[in-house]
Amino acid sequence: MATAPDLFPSAIEAIGSTPLIELSRLTRAIDGRILAKLEFFNPGFSKKDRIARQIIEDAEASGALKPGQTVVELTSGNTGTGLAIVCGIKGYPFVAVMSKGNSVERARMMSALGAEVVLVDQLPDSVPGQVSGGDLELVELKTKKIVTARKAFRADQFSLKGNFRAHYLNTGPEIIRQSGGDIDVFCDFAGTGGSFAGCAAALKEHDSRIKCFLVEPDGAAILAGEPVTYPNHRIQGGGYAMADLPLLKRELIDGYLKVTDQQAIEMTRRLAREEGIFAGFSSGANLSAATELLQTEFKSKTAMVLICDSGLKYLSTDLWEK
Repeated sequence: MATAPDLFPSAIEAIGSTPLIELSRLTRAIDGRILAKLEFFNPGFSKKDRIARQIIEDAEASGALKPGQTVVELTSGNTGTGLAIVCGIKGYPFVAVMSKGNSVERARMMSALGAEVVLVDQLPDSVPGQVSGGDLELVELKTKKIVTARKAFRADQFSLKGNFRAHYLNTGPEIIRQSGGDIDVFCDFAGTGGSFAGCAAALKEHDSRIKCFLVEPDGAAILAGEPVTYPNHRIQGGGYAMADLPLLKRELIDGYLKVTDQQAIEMTRRLAREEGIFAGFSSGANLSAATELLQTEFKSKTAMVLICDSGLKYLSTDLWEK
């Protein structure tokens, strides 16, 4: 007899416990396995729902966030969506500050979820859909002004430990349980560095032999120590050419991988066509890096990646052919 599904008091409790899928079709011509955790099963369609919940609940527990206080954060769209959900349910006004270079679907989704969305102009030489580190600096300046003016709580995803904790306490252990711990290598695209750091720490505590690789855009691999020659890459949600990511622990990084725009786009499209998984740019970047690793010393091994968000958030971009 089938058991009844869990009944949750709100969408917040539905965050996490996302499926793990083996991508056996994408790896037909490769000697190795890729396991993919489908983070778009979260209510806000991305892995960032996890950190939104953890950051807010940590702030409530510490007293840093007061009842009814406004919450503010900069976002490329995914963290803002998660915060809109969590803050809306818990009764906190939320202001999302985002570059106009990010896809319009994200702004519309946050607004629909009750957020006040403040869009910030890009630099004169920036291109819509290609948010550079300089564009993000403009968003950061606007965010600080709003926080001060409204005496708001800053849900700072780049520095608050809730970002790391969400993945260390939940995503990483879920991966270990679902895979039976049978993982050789993990690779993750660098945005804030929180999902990489949290998952890598959990995986290495489980088995110190697991190797963890940080993925960056080709031409903007500043964390790997390379000069930034292509700041306006098309892989949304990361690769901001920020040399200092407070959540990253260098001792967890076993190596660095670079992915071009075209590699990320083509792999995202293949993921949709061959595996029926509709995802965004950074998911394609992760998969491109994983397939590269499986053709090196990790041949015949098992690679683990996160499918960071849904392709529905990029319908207005050139990720999807018309």
